[in-house]
Amino acid sequence: MISGMYTGPYTFNVLFLVIAGGCLYEFFGMTLDRHTRRDRVRKAFGVAVGLLPFFLVSSLSLGYVSDPATFIQLSSLLFAPFIFTVFIYELYSNSQEPFVNIAYIILGLFYIGIPFALVDFIAFDGRTFYYRIVFGLLLLTWVNDTGAYLAGSKFGRTPLFPRISPNKTWEGTIGGALTCVLFGYFLHLVFDEINLIQWLVLAIIVAVFGGLGDLVESMLKRSVGVKDSGNLLPGHGGLLDRFDAFIFVIPFAAAYILYLR
Repeated sequence: MISGMYTGPYTFNVLFLVIAGGCLYEFFGMTLDRHTRRDRVRKAFGVAVGLLPFFLVSSLSLGYVSDPATFIQLSSLLFAPFIFTVFIYELYSNSQEPFVNIAYIILGLFYIGIPFALVDFIAFDGRTFYYRIVFGLLLLTWVNDTGAYLAGSKFGRTPLFPRISPNKTWEGTIGGALTCVLFGYFLHLVFDEINLIQWLVLAIIVAVFGGLGDLVESMLKRSVGVKDSGNLLPGHGGLLDRFDAFIFVIPFAAAYILYLR
């Protein structure tokens, strides 16, 4: 993660392209059938649709498309036709639940594809590359998760959301939030792209929406009857299990940062 972000804009984009593609692959592995060649084609289609926003935004961030008007035209030309091709595929796929498949593909686009595309809006402001803000958000997410786990293990008594995640507690959530805000203070001493107040606001955003993102992914896994999104990372499950909180943080953090700019 560190080498991918610190070695330049191209490796930064490749890093998040791989993470986004892996998360989409796991998501469709949980939600779409995988028994026939048509199912595998559908899964590949879903990953391609989900990555389309990332490719479009990366072309703008890396300077391949320099004019915002051209970017809007290119997005319009590619985005809508590509989405509606999914409907045509399902028309001929002979699936028992074609609109369920369409719904999951579009859900993957909004749940995973668009948030990862927004990472570039955080990291790039014109020709300026603010990769350390993204790195700081990742660190805050991990610190929030770790603080919640440690506080919940030591002091946890009151269930937070037993219907979705029986092991999470209010004590753990509060402990994670306090740890996250404290770490936000230390971040501003190292990463000076934004000031102390702004780092603290981002820490609060992470503390609130990171926890919600974890619960949303737990809700997804319960609804499709799986324990982990994958087995890529021993002890952690898959990429989606590791980045579920970060994915949910990005839209709110991006909105705040773009408001500041």
